[in-house]
Amino acid sequence: MNRGDRGLILSRRADRLRRLGGLFGHGLLLAVTSSSIIAVLFIFFFIAKDALPFFRTEGLREFFTQVAWYPTEEPPAFGALAIFFGTAMVTVGSIIVAVPLGLAASLCLSDILPFALRQLVKPIIELLAAIPSVAYGFVAMVVLAPLLQEQGGRVLAVAAWIVGTPLAAISVIVLSDVAGNAVPKPFRKLGRIVIGLLLGLVAIEGLATLSGVLSKVQIVTGVNALNASVILGIMALPTIISVAEDALQAVGRELREGSYALGATRAETLVKVVIPAAASGICAAVILGIMRAVGETMVVLMAAGGASHIPEPWYNFFASVRTMTATIAAEMGEADQSTGSAHYHALFALALSLLVISFVLNMLSEWAVHRAQKKLRGE
Repeated sequence: MNRGDRGLILSRRADRLRRLGGLFGHGLLLAVTSSSIIAVLFIFFFIAKDALPFFRTEGLREFFTQVAWYPTEEPPAFGALAIFFGTAMVTVGSIIVAVPLGLAASLCLSDILPFALRQLVKPIIELLAAIPSVAYGFVAMVVLAPLLQEQGGRVLAVAAWIVGTPLAAISVIVLSDVAGNAVPKPFRKLGRIVIGLLLGLVAIEGLATLSGVLSKVQIVTGVNALNASVILGIMALPTIISVAEDALQAVGRELREGSYALGATRAETLVKVVIPAAASGICAAVILGIMRAVGETMVVLMAAGGASHIPEPWYNFFASVRTMTATIAAEMGEADQSTGSAHYHALFALALSLLVISFVLNMLSEWAVHRAQKKLRGE
């Protein structure tokens, strides 16, 4: 065998080894990817396996339409409507707290604050995600609950100023920039200043009126939906800020500089260029924050009050409520002593409902991201 034939055989062997290596690598990546899908399917299967006996024996009507939840009474009652309502109430409250603050903070980090200050602030915000949820629960129960019960009106008034001032400032800057374009060019800068001052006075007057109304509020108990909503909103902030800020940074300098070159102001660039371009990432950030609030257990168990009822009136955030996660965590221990009982299967029915809600939210986020990307591409 001459040297050329030997080289040809070696090259064929090397090519074969490369193909085998490629197949092995693809197979390994497929196995790793499939393992997560299989794990999710197994979770669905095992929870549904213990939840379906409850629906077969008790039916769907009482579970989804009744408010009485007395699983250990004789006869037991398994109305979970109040628990679903409590979960929705706390989640909506956390969204009201987290989404405006999170998006405003992400805009400041990406386009307003100097780079050195941003490098200092962002790690501090992300540290909030490293704090255990039980620590947040202790803060809610030991610090915030007594404050709300003893000085609820004053706390709400101060919170209105703390939350409303940065939001009002950003709104005034954006609106004065946008409205200033209607002023003739020689007077545009002066027009923006005048409009900004007028809007600022309106915002201050509005915040003063709101804080005056809130200062007269009396709160009966500090462990309520508002307490849990505020703490859950704070817990969701790192997720929303981090993901939304990364999405805004991913837009790139080219679009911003092109907008500036066409004569747009910073506010117009943010509103008309940067935010639409990063809409998919911002939407994903909001959905992830919502899912964090829906799936949290310790905070709502310690701070929401644990009352299984629909408040009167239904929008009363100062009333105690109970959520799905808190119910499962609080009652699964006693239900385990009678495995196979209706109470045991009812808790798995709650778990299955929570899993389906999380899955639907995830699918909605994927659909929103896909739709925003298609709109951005002009399809």
